[in-house]
Amino acid sequence: MSNEPVEQQTVLQRVLDDINFILMLGLVVPTVLYTIWGIMEVVSIPMAR
Repeated sequence: MSNEPVEQQTVLQRVLDDINFILMLGLVVPTVLYTIWGIMEVVSIPMAR
């Protein structure tokens, strides 16, 4: 057995090492932002007379 200390990963390092989380984040964030942006654009269109 070696007496070397075990390095603990920080939460940020664990998150950034998870490729599936990064992929989902890359898909979900733009989808949510563009959806909100689209809703804001539709709401801001003036009513036709």
